Amino acid sequence: MLSLRRALYSVRLHVGTVAPQRAVSTGWSPVGAAFNVKQQRRLDVFSKNSGLFGVPELSTPEGFQIVQDNALKNTESLVEKVCSTPPGADTVRLFDRLSDELCKVADLADFVKAAHPDSSFREAAEEACRNIGTMVEKLNTNVELCQSLRNLLDNKSVLDSLDPETRRVAELFLMDFEISGIHLDKEKRHKAVNLNVEISDLSSDFLMGSNLPNRIDSQIIPEHIRSQFAWDGKYIQINGLHPDSPDDLVREAAYKIFLYPNARQLKCLEELLASRNHLAQLVGYPTFAHRALLGTMAKTPENVMMFLENLSSKLRERTLKDFEMMAAMKTKLNPINPDLMPWDPPFYGGVSRAEKYNIEPSLYSPFFSLGACMEGLNTLFNQILGISLYSEEPEKGEVWHEDVRKLAVVHEEEGLLGYIYCDFFHRPEKPPQDCHFTIRGGRLKEDGEYQLPVVVLMLNFPRSTKSSPTLLTPGMMENLFHEMGHAMHSMLGRTRYQHVTGTRCATDFAEVPSILMEYFASDYRVVNQFARHYQTGQPLSKPMVSRLCESKKVGAASDMQLQVFYSILDQIYHGKHPLEGSTTDILKETQEKYYGLPYVPQTAWQLRFSHLAGYGAKYYSYLMSRAVASMVWKQCFMKNPFDRVMGERYRREMLAHGGGKEPMLMVQGMLQKCPSVDDFVDALVSDLDPDFETFLMDSE
Repeated sequence: MLSLRRALYSVRLHVGTVAPQRAVSTGWSPVGAAFNVKQQRRLDVFSKNSGLFGVPELSTPEGFQIVQDNALKNTESLVEKVCSTPPGADTVRLFDRLSDELCKVADLADFVKAAHPDSSFREAAEEACRNIGTMVEKLNTNVELCQSLRNLLDNKSVLDSLDPETRRVAELFLMDFEISGIHLDKEKRHKAVNLNVEISDLSSDFLMGSNLPNRIDSQIIPEHIRSQFAWDGKYIQINGLHPDSPDDLVREAAYKIFLYPNARQLKCLEELLASRNHLAQLVGYPTFAHRALLGTMAKTPENVMMFLENLSSKLRERTLKDFEMMAAMKTKLNPINPDLMPWDPPFYGGVSRAEKYNIEPSLYSPFFSLGACMEGLNTLFNQILGISLYSEEPEKGEVWHEDVRKLAVVHEEEGLLGYIYCDFFHRPEKPPQDCHFTIRGGRLKEDGEYQLPVVVLMLNFPRSTKSSPTLLTPGMMENLFHEMGHAMHSMLGRTRYQHVTGTRCATDFAEVPSILMEYFASDYRVVNQFARHYQTGQPLSKPMVSRLCESKKVGAASDMQLQVFYSILDQIYHGKHPLEGSTTDILKETQEKYYGLPYVPQTAWQLRFSHLAGYGAKYYSYLMSRAVASMVWKQCFMKNPFDRVMGERYRREMLAHGGGKEPMLMVQGMLQKCPSVDDFVDALVSDLDPDFETFLMDSE
């Protein structure tokens, strides 16, 4: 039942099986206009509150108790059905209904506890998450439930009668049982349940602690930089690294204070790593990394380290050149203190980019109104996938904030595919991370209808003003494309089982569709479809787009090397225990070996490494997914980003299956070959090479 646990943190096309839901809604309107004007809600005091996401019970926080209790009651009934059903495809379908029953509450509550502006909703959702999570852990160690799967998978004649997707889902369910310790005696199974609950709590505590500010007596900070930080006259509060500050001393102070070790957070990390290792060894794995990497593209920690070591070796000379470039820029601007330090690369890399390519964001933002960018996505999806996005008016109580837009995703032949709720605008207390949440997974229901997927995209854009619509920086525009890649993965996955729907797949594959969208966002032929000055209608010129793309390569090798360092650190922390030294000693050694800039005494960056909570042993996934996305782009879309044939292959081979097919088989189907570790590394390194065409244009 691992996807249930995933939900608390985190193909077959059935053509002819599912009746298409045609685009018949009269409440749909063009997507671009919906984002360039202030949303006007219908004022109907007599209309009934539909509840969050159309769940009637969730018109009040107390409704979480009702939906949770209903789910738990239905779960008990389904467990009885599973255990009394003869081995066959019905066994898998019942398991998936069981998974769906719990995920529909857990996924929704997981989002609400993170993003709802009302604290009473957040608290009710958190309690629901905790209670559903406890049930999941109990089910993961239910011997009778597991035996029904074993009876299925051990019966060769029944197994041979299953289609490949059903067989894979059955195997995935069994794997979830096994990594939860189903094979252990009763006492050890109970211990495994307690460890999972403990790990969940420690992960939440670590995540919260990683974002807490540090306070320091204002007298310790030089007077002339105090105004750069939040302070009340006595204490200064540092809540980040201030990487873009032009003042070296501000960045240094922020780095040393924000990363100063916190004893409570350090203890939390140590307990989290120890508990994960204890669980892994209890259920039969040498390390937590071995357990975490089951079912991924990489498969084993040894393969991950081979990938990261090879990449590091190929990047070394390029990274040194990046550091030399940044050091030269620092010497030019600050000759008194020219040594390059870990707080310097973001700033001096940015200065170098701006000086070489003149890519001041304010020059680009007028061309990237949010409405125009949404129309650009709509145009792209329409051309390569036959998809259109429409704005739909939500019902009263359906959304958690008046700024939220609801999009219907409609295929030209198959009709309505699902819904995307767009929570795009910054507000106080909203989580700063841009992210994608699954609210409801798609699945083929017993009556032949398809349960439509529902997702939320959460970003932090500025609001429109009286004089202009919401204008995005190039980075914001790229983030929008990235998150919409996740959304399309969720919308276009037409799996029979919600256990493997959309982004419920291997972590090192899940980022491929989103990163691929970044390549589209960097291609002039795509950008030219929508980038228009919001006042004059003037298109963004090709040289400006090319300069923007090339500017991203300035310092890109050292940025990638930094990701290698983070990924290797993650592997070491989740590798052999007890660790050889403290987590800070390991950080120091790994940073100096795999990054190149010196460790700063009395700092503990690992305590701010929030991804250790949700991506334990899998942080490398970003790099591996980028390698696959790069190969897909170059082989399939670089020649023509609007190639419908390739778009259909992309949907058929990569998007449609969710986690219902081995990830490497999906990659192989798209690329028509099985890539090697060297192929992954070469794809990433080749992305760093300059585009000769840009220099030709600049010289004209």
